[in-house]
Amino acid sequence: MLVSTDGHDLQYKDGSPFFWLGDTGWELFHRLTLPEIKEYLDNRAAKGFTVIQAVALAEFDGLHTPNRYGEKPLVNDDPAKPNEAYFRLVDSTIKMAAERNMFVGLLPTWGDKVTLAWGKGPVVFDSINAYTYGKWLGNRYKDDANIIWILGGDRPAMQDQQDWRPVWRQMARGIREATNGNCLIAYHPSGGNISTSSWLHKEDWLDINMFQSGHGRGHDVPNWETVKKDRDLLPAKPTLDAEPNYEDHSVNPWPKWNPDNGYFRDYDVRKQAYRSVFAGACGVTYGHHAIWQFMNAREEVINFADRGWINAMDRPGAFQMGYLRRLLESRPFLRRVPDNAIMVGDSGKGGEHIEAFRGDNNNYTMIYLPVGKTVEVNIAFMKTKQVLVWWYNPKNGEATQVGAMKRSDKMSFTSPTQGEGNDWVLVIDNAEKEYDLLKK
Repeated sequence: MLVSTDGHDLQYKDGSPFFWLGDTGWELFHRLTLPEIKEYLDNRAAKGFTVIQAVALAEFDGLHTPNRYGEKPLVNDDPAKPNEAYFRLVDSTIKMAAERNMFVGLLPTWGDKVTLAWGKGPVVFDSINAYTYGKWLGNRYKDDANIIWILGGDRPAMQDQQDWRPVWRQMARGIREATNGNCLIAYHPSGGNISTSSWLHKEDWLDINMFQSGHGRGHDVPNWETVKKDRDLLPAKPTLDAEPNYEDHSVNPWPKWNPDNGYFRDYDVRKQAYRSVFAGACGVTYGHHAIWQFMNAREEVINFADRGWINAMDRPGAFQMGYLRRLLESRPFLRRVPDNAIMVGDSGKGGEHIEAFRGDNNNYTMIYLPVGKTVEVNIAFMKTKQVLVWWYNPKNGEATQVGAMKRSDKMSFTSPTQGEGNDWVLVIDNAEKEYDLLKK
């Protein structure tokens, strides 16, 4: 896996594009058996997910509560003494993911083992043993080509007068040395829509910026703005929302986490995913509130999860993320150009905010409407006599061809259905290009 030549996307070594469609399986190694992990990976692969984000030293008492096979990850809480038996489950999971053409976004540790701030901890890392542990992990997995490393684990790299960057730098140094630099490293911060670029953009070990628009600030957190800020930085680095609102998570703000105001559902998930990607992110991570914790009868329910993880795997939002990937991959999406100047007039705010982009060759454009309506677009950039127009339904992945029509610089279109809850993607192609049909 490589960063694309323009610095904004990811691609395979052969130059073909890679779309990051992640799923937060944080407690995967800690709470599931191998047969359960296989069931989960099979489900996610079938839906088109490309990255599974999981944590080696897990959040929920990950050092002292053993995995399903009775193994703890460290001997005497010492990062310099990993438990071989525990990591054999991690080994098997990485290989099973590779067999399904998926990457593992591997977090060496949850952030409470570096800085407690909140959570159970204990803090066990310093700059010395972080390097040792990072190098041990890097050596163990240096031949596994389907790993993307993710440091951080839901914690800031700096806060107030505290600075944990020296610890993370050393962990990254250990990984990079052990892999001879053949690795990609990102950092997963805490919620608040603040990107890692705020603390780490100039760090030479950081390849991918991440942020977490999260679940604690209500609906329609402007994650598209964070993407655009990151894309304006130099050197150019890919960025993505690595934890938007989870499907079936309560809407109430942190730290209440109660269901009095309802739950985020698939429509809320779609809005955040589409707008961040259309603003220029290299992909997006989906999450379900029961799946990240793998909620089941054996475990205490965290923050009012309303179903078990097995029942949660086939929720609407999980299918719909695959439709997003298929839409992007139906056109040449490397070097795409976010461009809300395509919209004539205001792009809207909050729940009605629209995001648009065009291909770098100006042969197509896609416009996401979170609320169905009539829109006027400026496609003067598309130098062709005829355009082919489609409406793509993010709910079911079906495309309706409006047909070919004479291109004007400014054109108006009305979505098939209107109003809140009726989101659509308007796709306008250069008719001469004969792009593939957008059908399931």
